[in-house]
Order: sequence, then C-alpha cells, then structure tokens
Amino acid sequence: MKIPEFVKHMLVLLLTVFLSPACATIQLGPSMGPLEETVLEGEGPGKILLIDIQGVINNQKDHALTGAATELGMVEQVQEIIAKADRDENIEALLIKVNSPGGTVTASDIILHELLLYKKKHGVPIYVQVMDLAASGGYYIALAGDEIIAHPTSLVGSIGVIAFKVNLENLMGKIGVDWEIVKSGDKKDFMSPFRSFTDEERELFQKTIDNFHNRFVSIIAENRRELNFEEVKSLADGRVFDSEQAVELNLIDRIGYISDTVERIKRGLKNTDLQIITYQREGDYKSNLYSLSPQAPAFNLINLNLGLSESALSPYFLYLWAP
Repeated sequence: MKIPEFVKHMLVLLLTVFLSPACATIQLGPSMGPLEETVLEGEGPGKILLIDIQGVINNQKDHALTGAATELGMVEQVQEIIAKADRDENIEALLIKVNSPGGTVTASDIILHELLLYKKKHGVPIYVQVMDLAASGGYYIALAGDEIIAHPTSLVGSIGVIAFKVNLENLMGKIGVDWEIVKSGDKKDFMSPFRSFTDEERELFQKTIDNFHNRFVSIIAENRRELNFEEVKSLADGRVFDSEQAVELNLIDRIGYISDTVERIKRGLKNTDLQIITYQREGDYKSNLYSLSPQAPAFNLINLNLGLSESALSPYFLYLWAP
C-alpha cells in the first residue's frame, strides 16, 4: 500500500520534534497550575481553611502519557497547602475533612507531622470532620485535631498495621522456573517474593509490625488525653467502631454534621463572619463544604486500589483497614 505524501511529511515532522535535542517540548497532557484560594462561604474577616484528606493515603503521583505528573502525591498536596497557608496570617482555624481507609505508614505519619507543625507554629485550632470513614491511617491523621467530630453514620478506628508479601514460590515451581540469588548474608533476601519466610525471618518481620503498632498506640495516647497507652492498646485490634461507640471510647469528641462543626468553630473563635476557604487549581471546582477534592483518589473497599506501584514486589507497611 502506498503511503500518501502528506502522511510521510507528518511522520518526518513528528520524528524531528521528538528526536531533536534543541526543539521545544510539546505538552500532550494537562499541566498543573498553582493553588489558588477559593471562598466557599462567609464574608470575613478571618478564615477557616478546609483541607481534604480523601482516599487511600500514599504519595504516588498520577502521570500523563508523556510521563509528566498531572496530580501530586497526597503528601506533596498537603505540604503544598500548608506552605501556602503559612503565608496567610488571616487563617484562624483548620478544618480537616477525612474520608479514608488509611494507607502507607510513612505517608500517614508525614501528614500528621506537617499538620501538628503548622498548629504549633501558628497556634490555631484544628478541627477534624470524619465523613464516611477515618480508619487506620485516616484516624492516625485525624489525631492532629483538637476536636474530632464524626457524622452519625461514620466508622472510626481500625487501629493497627498490616503488610502484604507476595509469595510466588509454588507458582514458580509449577511452571518450572527457578530463581537463583547470590547474597552476602542469609537474611539479605528474606523479603523475596520467590520463597517463604523462615521461622526466624517471620519473627523479625513481626517485630517491625509490632514497632509500628506501638507507635500508632503511643500517638493516640499522646493526642487523646482521655486515654492512656494500655486503654488504647485494648482497642487496637483492628476493629472499627460506629460514631456512638467511638464517642464512648474517647476516640472522637462528638457527633455532628460538617455544618455543625463550622458553627462550633465560629462560636469558639467568637466570629460568626469567618470565611470558609479552600485551595484549588485552575479548572477545579468546589461549590460547598461537601465537595470532594478534584485530586482525591477514590477507594473501593471491595477492590481496593492502594495507589501503589503495580510493579513493586517489595512489601508495604500499611496503616490500612483491609476488610
């Protein structure tokens, strides 16, 4: 089949564009602009900054076909929001809206750390509103709140750690593939997906899980002053609690809707005219307090997308509710 001349010219042009080191870059996907302040309600003076923690907590980026990032990872998003809030002296409170089954241990810990640093630096109160779910890492982040408020139908808890290790040993044996490893020590490959743990290695792995678990319990005891370490430990078996149970157990402070929480913040600050603001990028749209963040990763508890690298065989340590 003869290729038309105009097709040949187009192919030459495309090859010239992509192969020439001196050519300008062509952006084939959406680009990210800076965060801009959006007023959701109120006249001011004074502001309440609304921050969304939605979906599985990790720091994985989404990319366009060109490889350019189209969305920041959650840790980067939160850090960018806090950096912008640092420059605004009119912010009088943070309202963190949490709807998450949790995520990686490290991402959860960094976000909590950033929120607590902001609170310490600026001396502003933080209120956390639980939507459907604040489980495991979602609850871990909620501990930044001076008050944690949940909807009547929210679920809270799942205090604990889980890790998944792929074991392909039997599969490799069935298809007749062996995996040879040269190593400097007998435990160098103990996380390998191509063999099972030895008893000693399983014990070492469990110690890491236990250390992360004890850290979670300690963070709760530090930030929920009605609870001590042993009381928290008795609740930290992975269970989730409904809102009424969570109040009785001192895991949260009260039950209410987000509009109730906003009014509570205004009364506490003695300013009924406070603006509710959020930060978003050009092209995003939020109309009210219940609007989801355009960049929020969705989650499905039946077929949970962790947002983690599909090619990674290494285990992830997770503060995650995995029903």
